[in-house]
Amino acid sequence: MNFDFPTILTFAVGISGAIWAFDAALLAPRRRLAAARAAEGAGEGSAAPVTVSEPLLVEYARSFFPVLLAVLVLRSFLVEPFRIPSGSMMPTLFSGDFILVNKFTYGIRLPVINKKIIDLGDPQRGDVVVFRYPRDPSTDYIKRVVGLPGDRVSYYNKTVFINGTPAEQQYLGPYVGPLDDAEMQGAVRIQENLTGVEHQLLIRPQAFSVEGEFVVPEGSYFVMGDNRDNSNDSRYWGVVPDENLVGRAFLIWFHWGEWGRIGDTIH
Repeated sequence: MNFDFPTILTFAVGISGAIWAFDAALLAPRRRLAAARAAEGAGEGSAAPVTVSEPLLVEYARSFFPVLLAVLVLRSFLVEPFRIPSGSMMPTLFSGDFILVNKFTYGIRLPVINKKIIDLGDPQRGDVVVFRYPRDPSTDYIKRVVGLPGDRVSYYNKTVFINGTPAEQQYLGPYVGPLDDAEMQGAVRIQENLTGVEHQLLIRPQAFSVEGEFVVPEGSYFVMGDNRDNSNDSRYWGVVPDENLVGRAFLIWFHWGEWGRIGDTIH
């Protein structure tokens, strides 16, 4: 079962804020009036001030609301952390990488309903993007943008063609990874140039590849994993609509046991 944290967080902010506001507007004045009347009844000889305690629920709401609101604003409009669950973006990203995603690069969107309210820019070819999987929007995917709206993207013989022009590739040598990474044995490392954006990818020369030509419709993007023969991407299920975009991945902030990866930028 997927944990819909944004919805839960938004709900928590709304409930805690409503409780705090209701108390401040209606209940708190009554408590102060009751305390004043109790003080008058106690007489001038009473040494201790008379107070009416705040309900525990109100105290919790008043304490948690600012914190929850700050977290909601931060992860909805600025930066959100994600954990990479698979190796589909190797060698750029590895399973277990914790990354940060810029949430405002492609526009400001309202949480939960994901409606864009301020347009700040569009994905560029080569961007590493997080998006909601079109076939199951409750699941987040991460891939690299290969095709922009209107592009004709082809994939033949392990090579990407953009509008008929092949992406330049430079052989870098056999892939050398962890000893237990048996699935990637025999892979080779390639430097690819996506019309000016250079990055590395992995190819298994003997592995089967889905081939074909795809035309990217307006308002959508064609995405692929850098681990080309181990990636479930646009070659299999189609394009990513603009409304499914979450943001652009830009930094690896943690990886347990791989300390050298901490702080690496994603490009």
